[in-house]
Amino acid sequence: MFPDFANPAEWLPWAFASLMGFSILVYVVLDGFDLGVGILFPFAEDAEKDRMIGSIGPFWDANETWLVLAVGLLLVAFPSAHGLILTTLYLPVFIMLIGLILRGVAFEFRAKAHAKHKKLWNNLFFVGSTMTALSQGFMLGLYIMGLEQTWATYAFAALTAVFLTVGYSFIGAAWLIHKTEGALQLKSVQWARESLWGVILGIGAVSLATPLVSTRIFDRWLQFPEALWLAPIPVISGLMVLWLWRMVRVMPYAGDVRSWLPFAVATGLFSLAYVGMAYSFYPYVVPERLTIYEAAAAPESLLIILVGACFVVPVIAGYSILAYTIFRGKATELRYD
Repeated sequence: MFPDFANPAEWLPWAFASLMGFSILVYVVLDGFDLGVGILFPFAEDAEKDRMIGSIGPFWDANETWLVLAVGLLLVAFPSAHGLILTTLYLPVFIMLIGLILRGVAFEFRAKAHAKHKKLWNNLFFVGSTMTALSQGFMLGLYIMGLEQTWATYAFAALTAVFLTVGYSFIGAAWLIHKTEGALQLKSVQWARESLWGVILGIGAVSLATPLVSTRIFDRWLQFPEALWLAPIPVISGLMVLWLWRMVRVMPYAGDVRSWLPFAVATGLFSLAYVGMAYSFYPYVVPERLTIYEAAAAPESLLIILVGACFVVPVIAGYSILAYTIFRGKATELRYD
C-alpha cells in the first residue's frame, strides 16, 4: 500500500492520490449534510426552514471548496484519468453543476424574496439539492462498475443514486439534531430514524457489488491473509449502525447533552465505507483500467504542483476550521439585514 519514498515517481502519485481522496471524503461528509438539509426541506414548516438554512448558512460554500480542490487535483495530477472519467460522466456532472447552481441561487434569493415568491425558492433549493445528490450517487455507482455503460451498470448506478440521496438526508438530519432544539430537533430525530435504512442499504449494496467488479478485488476481500486487513471495517461499521439506531430511538437526551454524537458517528461510518473502497481499488484511479502511476503527470510537474498545494490546502482547511469554530453551537435564523 505504501510507495518507495526515495523514488519521486512513486511517492508523488501516491501523495496526490491520498490528498485527492481526503478532499473527496471531507466533501462528502461536509457538503453531504448541507445537501441533506436541502433534501429534507419539503418535510419542514416555513419557520423551520429558516432555522435549517441558518444551520448551514456559514458553512455551505466553504464545504463545496473541497469538491473544487478534489477535481482540480484530478485534473493537474492525473490528467489522463480526468479526461476518461469526465468524458464518461459528462451528463451526470452537468446535472450536478446545474443542481449546485440552482441551490446556490435559491439559497441567496429566498432570503430577499417577497413572501409570495419565497415558496418558489424553497422548492428550487430542494430540487437543486436533490439533483446534486442523485447525480453524485449515479456517478459513484458507475465508477464502482469501472465506468462500464450497460443496462446493468446503469441500474446499479440508479440504485446508488437513491441510497446516497437518502444517506445525505440522514447525515443532514444528524446535523440538525446538533444545531437545533425544540420541535425541529424532535422532527430531525424522526427524520434520522426514518432515513437510517438508506445508509445501511447503500453501504450494503456497494459492499456486495465491489468484490464482483474484478477477481483482484474479490481476492483482496475474501482470500487469506488479505481479508484480515479489511475485516475490522464491516465489524466496526455494523457496531456503528447499531449505535446510531439506538441513539435515534431515544434522543434527544436530557439537557440536550451529546447532541453532536449522531453526526460524529455518521461521519465515522461514511469514513469507514470510504476507506474500504479506497483499499479495494488501490492502486487504480479508474477501476481496473488506469493506475495512479500510469495516469500521473511527470514527477517534475507534480513537484511544482505540490508547492502550490502546500499553500492552498492549509488555507482551505484553516478557513473551514475557523468557520466551524466561530459558528459552533445552536443555529439562529439566517438574516441579511
